[in-house]
Amino acid sequence: MENILELTQVFKTYPKSNFTLDNISFSLPYGSIMGFVGENGAGKTTTIGCILNTVLKDSGTIKLFGKEMQDSDTDMREQIGVVYDGDNFPAYWTSEQLSKVMQGLYTQWDNALFHRYLEDFHLPPKQKIKHYSRGMSMKLAIAAALSHHPKLLILDEATSGLDPIMRDEILDVFLEFVQEEDHSILLSSHITSDLEKVADYITFVHNGKLIMTAAKDDLIYNYAVMRCRESQFLALDPSDILAYRKRDYQIDVLVPDRESAKRKYKDVVIDHVSVDEIMLLLVKGEQV
Repeated sequence: MENILELTQVFKTYPKSNFTLDNISFSLPYGSIMGFVGENGAGKTTTIGCILNTVLKDSGTIKLFGKEMQDSDTDMREQIGVVYDGDNFPAYWTSEQLSKVMQGLYTQWDNALFHRYLEDFHLPPKQKIKHYSRGMSMKLAIAAALSHHPKLLILDEATSGLDPIMRDEILDVFLEFVQEEDHSILLSSHITSDLEKVADYITFVHNGKLIMTAAKDDLIYNYAVMRCRESQFLALDPSDILAYRKRDYQIDVLVPDRESAKRKYKDVVIDHVSVDEIMLLLVKGEQV
């Protein structure tokens, strides 16, 4: 089995808000991390809801571990660890109380592993969660998600609001998790620098539509931005242009093959491009 998660033409519409998740398709292979990227309201959380069956999709198919998940598939749900952006647990619980509750919910709950994470993350087990900082609360949610031995982690903005040192610490935990070949992570985030560190694949959504899904190394090492004067821009082959954006005195052009562009357009400045700039050009730029 090649993919741990497969979405095919997933469609969901909300007539009252006029938002549509428009035929989203992508696959997450085993042993990998996919960064799921888009601005607020792009459809990331709705997509995750459809994957977890907390949002009822209108059409399309979603396969987890090779099959579609039904509400009765508790065994399959045990293999998925989930962390949401926000409050994951009641604030008046302590971590120790959380552990007892989780032990009753998950047959694979590993109390020793959970307490090891509490120790590693410096989380006091007897302190009420309401007294945890945001970073501590997110660490607790990640610890709980990992402690029932899932194969798939689904993380909705799990690193947002954390300081850089704490984010780096969490990213190391994610990388350790996917060392197991049958483990994968879908990581929704707007912090693209995190994704550049750990993701194997990047999927962009915008206004409910899939803009692109690609290997991160392809984006980082092969994609580029050409800084053109207007006369240079007009001389470009339209088939080389993915998107372009006019600035004060130049036009930035996104191209998929840096080396080919260097050979073809010798008098144009061609720069490496970040995931952030790729997203900006695809979302804010124009198509030929």
